[in-house]
Amino acid sequence: MWWVVGTVLVVGLVAAYLIWTAGRVQRLQTRAESAARALDAHLLRRAAAAAVLAERRYGVELYAAARIALDAVPEEREAAENDLTRQLRTVPLDPDDPACEAVIAASRRLALARQVHTDLVRDARTARGRPLVRLFRMGRGREWPRYFDIDDPTLAVPADVTTG
Repeated sequence: MWWVVGTVLVVGLVAAYLIWTAGRVQRLQTRAESAARALDAHLLRRAAAAAVLAERRYGVELYAAARIALDAVPEEREAAENDLTRQLRTVPLDPDDPACEAVIAASRRLALARQVHTDLVRDARTARGRPLVRLFRMGRGREWPRYFDIDDPTLAVPADVTTG
């Protein structure tokens, strides 16, 4: 009789662990997808701020890079964002100018969003790569989360400007 109770208990514990693991995989996947949407929003904000800055001050090349980044299809997005980052690094940014300050702030927020996205994608991919998760196909129905590989979008502020 005790072996029946022990077997039921073991099966119950294994089932609880599998349910918990499946929930964790789904939560990590959902968080990675949310981080990807937030990263996309920050990319759009930075490109829009760069386009406004280019219209006001720096001209055609920066504006073209910003428009390409705004209009890029997902397969070309990383290259377009890297090009925009390179264009922004060639422009002298004055933190006292509101348009420049908007681009600098958007770039800082983008760097943070990119780091959060990278961390969550790493965690989701690690969870989905575990043997038990693959065996029971707990991540089925969703794509594997993808990294978004771009240059560090943080822009340098001139050294002669003091922060208070």
